[in-house]
Amino acid sequence: MGETPAKALRKILDSPGVHLGPACFDALSAKLIQRAGFSYCFTSGFSISASRLGLPDTGFMSYGEMLDQGLQITQAVSIPVIGDGDNGYGNAMNLKRTVKGYIRAGFAGIILEDQVSPKACGHTRGRKVVSREEAVSCIRAAFDARKESGSDIVIVARTDARQAVSLDEALWRTKAFADAGADILFIDALASVEEMKAFCKVSPEVPKMANMLEGGGKTPILSPLELAEIGYKVVVYPLSLMGVSMRAMQDALLAIKGGQIPSERMPSFEEMKEILGFNSYYEEEEKYAAAASLPSPGDGSKHPPSDISARKLRVKITGTDGLERLDARIPAGSLATLTNIVPALGGINIKKLLDDAAEEVGGKVLLDFTDTTGDRIQVFLE
Repeated sequence: MGETPAKALRKILDSPGVHLGPACFDALSAKLIQRAGFSYCFTSGFSISASRLGLPDTGFMSYGEMLDQGLQITQAVSIPVIGDGDNGYGNAMNLKRTVKGYIRAGFAGIILEDQVSPKACGHTRGRKVVSREEAVSCIRAAFDARKESGSDIVIVARTDARQAVSLDEALWRTKAFADAGADILFIDALASVEEMKAFCKVSPEVPKMANMLEGGGKTPILSPLELAEIGYKVVVYPLSLMGVSMRAMQDALLAIKGGQIPSERMPSFEEMKEILGFNSYYEEEEKYAAAASLPSPGDGSKHPPSDISARKLRVKITGTDGLERLDARIPAGSLATLTNIVPALGGINIKKLLDDAAEEVGGKVLLDFTDTTGDRIQVFLE
């Protein structure tokens, strides 16, 4: 209560050890990261461009699209999220707008890089960086935007100069970023353990970020313990969730094309509902439905309302293949929710069925029929 996302992230940075953060690309992937017990996560421009546009991370994503995606992510979780701010989407004035927008969107931190526009994805060819003066000026502009907003957002200063120019240039820039007040330093695409050690010796008081690009990037993949020994504080894994999602979808599509359902690789429908919050939604909906059924003070009612709304409806749908497609429970007083979930029930007077069965004990079958698609639909009053 009352703690900003940035303050929560700063507490993590101040705590002992090296801190691991997988990349998310939408609200669901962020929720899964939080459920797995990670203390923070970050957004990946590569993965967001892939999931939102189906395009490579080569500058197609706009500020507005990244901000919109980020807002969905920060609203879905309570852990701090570091946002990929690319190169600020323009000059220093554009960058200030970007920082302020990310603050309003609820980000705990923002990664800002020194590439020219259109930017290139990290660990890929064709990267070019702006001049030293412009790079440092943009970091100063980010701090001005933070001050003007009254925020404490964590500023992660990234340079791509290692691949665009040289290691010495990258080290010079990170030192200049640290002198300008950067909260975290990040050199992308370091090519050896020796280069990683040289980086961590620059401004040792400022936390360093390591990018463990899964699947074959330029930087050696090291264990968290090895990274901590070198001097890193923050370790990010940018492609894990996107990569396994792509492979799982490819495998599932091959199975479906072959006439099979990839059920052995899927969570159960009940697990999916729990992850997405169906059960908590129904519980909260039932609370308000029960409150709405109470008589208003002074309405002259002499009889207590029926308690039918406090009971539950169980809805089961079984496919023509015999597999269960739905098994859900909702408050009996929430018929609109029922018809939203199962449109085939929209033309049935379920209210009358409920009234007729109000005195029945639990387990009463209200409906049992086969719809036009061949699915068997059953509704029970519990």
